[in-house]
Amino acid sequence: MFDNTTPLLEVAARAAIVYFAVLIGLRLGGKREMGQLTAFDLAVILLIANAVQNAMVGSDVSVTGGLVAAGVLLGLNYAVGFARERIPWLQETFEGKPTILVYDGKIIDKNMKSEGIDNDMIMMAVREHGLAEVERVHLAVLEVDGAISVVPKDEDGGRAPRRRTRFVRRGSS
Repeated sequence: MFDNTTPLLEVAARAAIVYFAVLIGLRLGGKREMGQLTAFDLAVILLIANAVQNAMVGSDVSVTGGLVAAGVLLGLNYAVGFARERIPWLQETFEGKPTILVYDGKIIDKNMKSEGIDNDMIMMAVREHGLAEVERVHLAVLEVDGAISVVPKDEDGGRAPRRRTRFVRRGSS
């Protein structure tokens, strides 16, 4: 039960390699995939977990090997989260940037195609925000978590007025 057939350092290295490979794969999947988990997506995630198990621990079926792999995965997840919050380019690399899908009532087809979003998904988000048509949307953004944020136009159909605040330094003339 606790007898290792694979050196624990090898188990740790394997788990780290698999962690980053799965992280890259999920990142390449796009924001839409992360925000809208379907039963199909869940099945794929579970199957990936099963498929990479042997890649992490090799022929080792000991409790110790499993605990080392789990510990490495948890540690890497914490370290990546910690680094991501403190290093700006890492945050963009791991999470991406928000993408504008609708601006001033007009759908931006190029951005929709690059993100794998179709008209039905945009219309669903528009309706979820209480609007009936895209023309009433000032801004719709695919956020980094896969959610679509919608900012409606103001009541008369235009954009909300901009407010500027002017700061004056004390002691300057």
